[in-house]
Amino acid sequence: MQLEALRGCKVAIWGFGREGRAALLAVRRACPGQGLVVLCSAAEREDVAGLNLDHVDIDCSVVDATVLRRFDVVIKSPGISPYQVAVEAAADTGVRFVSGSQLWFAAHRSARTICVTATKGKSTTTSLIAHLLRSLGVRTGLAGNIGLPLLEVLDPDEPPAIWVIELSSFQTRDADAKPTLAVINNLLEEHLDWHGSVTRYRQDKLALIQGAEQVLLNASDPVLAAMPTDGSRGSTHWYNQAQGWHVAGCFICHGRDAVFPIDQLPIPGRHNAENACAALAAIALLGYDAILAAPALATFQPLPHRLQTLGVRSGIRYINDSIATTPAAALAAYEFAARNGLPVAQIVGGHDRGLDWQDFIARMCRQPPTALIWTGAAGARVFASLTDAERAAMRAQFAAGFDAAFALAQLALSATQDRSERGTVLLSPGAPSFGQFKDYVARGKHFAELAGFASDDIAGIAGLGIA
Repeated sequence: MQLEALRGCKVAIWGFGREGRAALLAVRRACPGQGLVVLCSAAEREDVAGLNLDHVDIDCSVVDATVLRRFDVVIKSPGISPYQVAVEAAADTGVRFVSGSQLWFAAHRSARTICVTATKGKSTTTSLIAHLLRSLGVRTGLAGNIGLPLLEVLDPDEPPAIWVIELSSFQTRDADAKPTLAVINNLLEEHLDWHGSVTRYRQDKLALIQGAEQVLLNASDPVLAAMPTDGSRGSTHWYNQAQGWHVAGCFICHGRDAVFPIDQLPIPGRHNAENACAALAAIALLGYDAILAAPALATFQPLPHRLQTLGVRSGIRYINDSIATTPAAALAAYEFAARNGLPVAQIVGGHDRGLDWQDFIARMCRQPPTALIWTGAAGARVFASLTDAERAAMRAQFAAGFDAAFALAQLALSATQDRSERGTVLLSPGAPSFGQFKDYVARGKHFAELAGFASDDIAGIAGLGIA
């Protein structure tokens, strides 16, 4: 749907985070003078009113099917699930639901786009692709779920040669994207409260590759590797295969050639080396010289809240991995933090989406941290399900609040006070922040403050926009 098609329609903007704000301003520019309604919470009313836009009404009532049926078109923020009863009931009567991403792609059908999604690693991979392209002198746009809504860069004065776009599972479902290249790193399980099931989560993710000219997938992901070739997608390519870009020993390799030493990569962990392989494979598929670009990996600026070492205070190292919202990501972070052999006290838990923690629990029982502090609704559910033997094996404790969890993690390292470095307090929660914090950024910054670091020093994501 083109923005201009909204003229004369009864239009609502549903949700007023950054995506909702971008949608409101984009519609106002495309359709000046048209009446609009913003459906938002009472807490967001002041933000909407502060824009001082004419012909914009604010409705903070509970959104149900009756409210939605007042409109011809509802531009829905990504975090609002389309599977809720109110949406389905309104859609059945002809209300059309669109997204900011869908509106952007409708206006950029001829643009060259690399679209990236994954359960974990999508932001890093997206940023790496943009960084490598820019190192080759390619004017590149970096936007999407990574922190810059697409509608904020709807009509740039000087468009980039290529757009690199991160899309969440909330966005891939209805973006109607036709990427030049679609990249998927992995398909685990996440956001079950939004999608309703693992099957539907994966289907919504895989909507990205329908209509893509080319597709790049991770050969080491069992779900992706098992996908049938049914002709519904463009030509499919793989990374993490020996004949292509992969990690072998201490190097990122292309075929038999060792190209880049992993210890020069500024982002830790094998999974990040594999993300770099995805980025190199992606730019090569679009015709750029990946071998020439590879040395630029050394100058990549790590993204905040992703295995971010804040520093050391009183012999304790603090690692902020607040972005980790799946058990698999929390497990990978623990393996990274524990690799130096020093004690680790890990904080896990947050908003409960009903994910399966069994693999995480089994691994922690075999090789336990010094302390595993559960908190939040997810922590309460999982901790309650543990047997006494499991709690003892993984040295598990429960804390009702985040600050209490932090204090218990610090206390667990007090017995190692004779060492110059007593160990690591790791925030890698494996769950979203909702209910305790506004978002993972707020959670990570609060963790930094508790540890004695200036949260304002945690920079945003570098390179957003066009450069």
